[in-house]
Amino acid sequence: MRARAGVLALAALAAGACTLEPRTDRGGDSAPTRETHKEIIQPEGVARLPVFSTAVRTGDLIFLSGQIGTVPGTETPTLVDGGVTPETRQTMENIRTVLAAADLTLDDLVKCTVFLADIADYAAMNQVYLEFFPADPPARSAMAGSGLALGARVEVECIAAAR
Repeated sequence: MRARAGVLALAALAAGACTLEPRTDRGGDSAPTRETHKEIIQPEGVARLPVFSTAVRTGDLIFLSGQIGTVPGTETPTLVDGGVTPETRQTMENIRTVLAAADLTLDDLVKCTVFLADIADYAAMNQVYLEFFPADPPARSAMAGSGLALGARVEVECIAAAR
């Protein structure tokens, strides 16, 4: 207990000896401005809502918003018919389109997160998912959730690394 009190006393003494000095290496008196280090990627024909970007590049990483199985090129986002299997296939094609707009491929994905409306669809989603990643798939998580956009059965968000 004595040792702990001594450590605390030394920490308090050290903190009291510290001072904050204004930075002079930034020039000017105004608060520093932070440059935007991101590029928005929005390919033609890929549906998106105005509340998010389809993908954002920062440095060598590209973060893809969740994609669902919407039909490309439709003015109002519309899901493909047929349930989780065709939705998963269209979702992966939509991801491929977004990656192509960033000059990347499915091989550049390092992490995917899959959201299912019903965990009972896990096997059917995996069957299609494996068609797109027959070897060396990205790291992945999958979980069931409710209330996916547009009543979708599957949604996939990804992170890609540029080479």
